[in-house]
Amino acid sequence: MKETVTLSGKDNPTIKFVAKLQNSSRFRRENGLFVLEGLRILSDAADNGVTFKKLFFTQGFREKNEAELDAFLRNSDESFEVSLALFEKISDTKTPQGVLAVCKIPVAVYDLSRVKKGKFIGLENLNDPSNIGAICRSGEAFGVSGIIVSGDSCDLFSPKVLRASMGTVLRLPVFVAENFTEFLKTTSLQKIACVVDKNAEKIVNVTFQNDCIVLIGNEGNGLTDEAVNLSDVKTTIPMSGRVESLNASVAAAVAMWEMMK
Repeated sequence: MKETVTLSGKDNPTIKFVAKLQNSSRFRRENGLFVLEGLRILSDAADNGVTFKKLFFTQGFREKNEAELDAFLRNSDESFEVSLALFEKISDTKTPQGVLAVCKIPVAVYDLSRVKKGKFIGLENLNDPSNIGAICRSGEAFGVSGIIVSGDSCDLFSPKVLRASMGTVLRLPVFVAENFTEFLKTTSLQKIACVVDKNAEKIVNVTFQNDCIVLIGNEGNGLTDEAVNLSDVKTTIPMSGRVESLNASVAAAVAMWEMMK
C-alpha cells in the first residue's frame, strides 16, 4: 500500500480520467477499467477478491468509516483523498458517500470458451441498465450458471448496472458476446427463445436440458429474427387479461425459475 495522496483542482488529470470512466462505455473498454462507488459495493468487491487500482475518499468518509477505509487502503494500489466538491466531479450519485474505486475489468468476461456447461441467460440488445441489473440479481438468487450479454446491450460495468445489480455483477459469472449471432451459431447449448407468440411452446411445458441458454430480447422489440431462427425451442409465458408482454427483467425471472426448478 502506497502513501495516500491529496488531490486538488477540478482539472487534475486523474480526476478527469475517473470522470470519463464513469461517463463512457468505450473509454472503460479501451482502458479495461470500471468504477465502483459506495461503501457496500466496495466491501462486497473486496470480499470477492477484487483489487482496487485506485481508491478515492473524502475526509468525511474517513471520519465515519475508519475501519472500513483501512481495509480498502490495504486492498488498493493507489489511494487519494479529495474534497467533497472534487469527489462530486467523479461521482455518479446524487448523494455520494465519499468513497469509490477504479477496478480492472476481468479478462474472463470476454472468454466465451467458458460458456459450455450449465444453465445460462442470454440477453440480446437490452437497453435499460435497471433491467440488466435486476436480471443479474435474479440470476444469482436462482443459481444460474451465468449471464451472457450481447455487445449492443448496456455496458455491464456502467455505474447504473452496477448499482441496480447491487454487486451481483461481481459475484455471478457474466460474459459479453460482442457478436451475439455468431455466439448462438457456435454454442453447443440448447437455445430457448422467449417470444410473444401464442403458437410457441408454453414455458411450463418446456424441457430444459442440463446445458442450455434462455434468450431474452430487447425491451421494445424482443429478440431479433436471427436469434429466434437459431434457437432450438421457441417458448412463451402464458398471460391473462389484456397484458401482451412482460418487462424484460420479469420475463427473465420467470424463465430462470422454470429453468432452474
